[in-house]
Amino acid sequence: MKRSTEDYVIDIVIYFSLTILAFLTLYPFWNSLVISFNDGNDTAAGGITFWPREFTLENYRYVFKDNRMIHALFVTVARTVVGTFLSIMFTSMFAYAMAKRDLIGKKFYMIVCVITMYFGGGLIPTYLLIKELHLMNTFWVLVIPGMISVWNMIIFRTFFQGLPDGLEESAKIDGCNHLGIFFRIVLPVSGPVIATLSLFTAVGHWNAWFDASIYITNQKLLPIQVLLNQTIRSIVAVESSTQVSATKQEFLLGLQSVTHKSIVMSTTMVATIPIMLVYPFVQKYFVKGVLVGSLKE
Repeated sequence: MKRSTEDYVIDIVIYFSLTILAFLTLYPFWNSLVISFNDGNDTAAGGITFWPREFTLENYRYVFKDNRMIHALFVTVARTVVGTFLSIMFTSMFAYAMAKRDLIGKKFYMIVCVITMYFGGGLIPTYLLIKELHLMNTFWVLVIPGMISVWNMIIFRTFFQGLPDGLEESAKIDGCNHLGIFFRIVLPVSGPVIATLSLFTAVGHWNAWFDASIYITNQKLLPIQVLLNQTIRSIVAVESSTQVSATKQEFLLGLQSVTHKSIVMSTTMVATIPIMLVYPFVQKYFVKGVLVGSLKE
């Protein structure tokens, strides 16, 4: 079809609007990245936009000069990997059972699950439960409470219900039980939904800090989000102190060209960039066909 002048005008408006929206979305992140690589005292003068004016790595040296930061990063990575794997595995298995039409008590189980989405026991009862289960100050307190996600279960269940019955019927003819059908048939064709929910779950684990700040007092088990928060608060406390003590003088001299703003930006990048690097490896599954070539009729 021949395109009219109105079509080209509409295209120009759409592309221009999307360009502005992309700029407004990406610029704050890019500006924070630039400030993290710029001299702190120079940043205080203003005028930092798209490129560092005085490039330096001093901000990141300060962030990583404490070995606890490296250990906290390892704890966060371990929590993200283990927590995401356990959550996706157990949630998908639960959803597979809930997707069965002949499941006895299916409506009752669903009602119980939905109730938990709107009502919770509260912070104090949850804390007491975690304490009675002897999960305090353990790595597992970071992953076990989030092993089942009702919202993700509903998404999984809806996806499983849309699978052709012929897939399971052919597997049953070959002698597969429910576990065999789930691991050999259902999961292999569920790549897109698994990849999408895995990314959302991983981001949630990576950014989580509240549970660790409540249930963990052992410094060796703190994730990076909590440790970075403590780092920023310590800088604010020293800078806001009106009494210039010897400790404060030593602290300020140790900062050299590092300021509070530069530390905030560098810690933000440390907490953001690693999880962002995961997205390109998962993106292809978002647009991949679910059942392409899996069933021939």
